[in-house]
Amino acid sequence: MQKIVSDPKIMMGKPIISGTRITVELILEKLAAGETPQQILEAHPRLSDEGIKAARKISEF
Repeated sequence: MQKIVSDPKIMMGKPIISGTRITVELILEKLAAGETPQQILEAHPRLSDEGIKAARKISEF
């Protein structure tokens, strides 16, 4: 399962999906713009459905 991590050396410390340089912010922006999870996964092959779910979950806080 992919999880959310933050490292000041990667993407200026923004929360990212572990093992990628894909920010939670990017995923949430794409979802807000109307993209489906499937479209996001197609555009970012290193991302998994679990990564999208983790980004959505963190946005609930």
